[in-house]
Amino acid sequence: MKIKSILLITFTMLLVSCAENPADNVVAARDVEGTIEANTGSGKVYSFTPESKIGFVASKVTRSHNGGFTAFTGQFETDGTKLFGTENKIVIDMASTWADDVKLTGHLKSPDFFDVATYPTSTFELLRAEKAEGENKYTLAGKFTLHGVTKQISFPAEIYRDGNEPALDAEFAINRKDYGIEYPGKPDDLIRDEVVIKLAMRSKPAA
Repeated sequence: MKIKSILLITFTMLLVSCAENPADNVVAARDVEGTIEANTGSGKVYSFTPESKIGFVASKVTRSHNGGFTAFTGQFETDGTKLFGTENKIVIDMASTWADDVKLTGHLKSPDFFDVATYPTSTFELLRAEKAEGENKYTLAGKFTLHGVTKQISFPAEIYRDGNEPALDAEFAINRKDYGIEYPGKPDDLIRDEVVIKLAMRSKPAA
């Protein structure tokens, strides 16, 4: 009886100690094969404002960590329904990485993770925005470069008007190992492969 009780308590403790994977609640970015053709033509050029936010949620077995980037630039060209050209992009200064733990912030910038000294920027080149089912729903596709690795991906987003200007919100998951970020974490507290990316982008007409 005592052995059964000990086993039950141990099993319960294991269940409690395993944190939920945040990536289980969002759509994973999909790989895009072939060439993504950008639309030709012209429209109005917008730049992203300081109110824009790029964040992430990463997790290990025992808990999750929130983080993001405080310095990035970007623009896009649109006529209100389509994107035009190949200059629609977000460029992230990886030295602006932050996390909800000071020690973790430094570790993320090290060669174990983002290796900021070697790869000072990450870029998302947005090439297509296709209307999806539902109000303000779109599928975005383009080239994402992280840690020196470039992949063509697509992910769902919501595009709408914030006042008079376009705004974009998106939440999706990527696999860090697809981008050569392999650090496993502690043997008894492994880091999960999936990372949730959160975009809340606001814009204004470019000067």
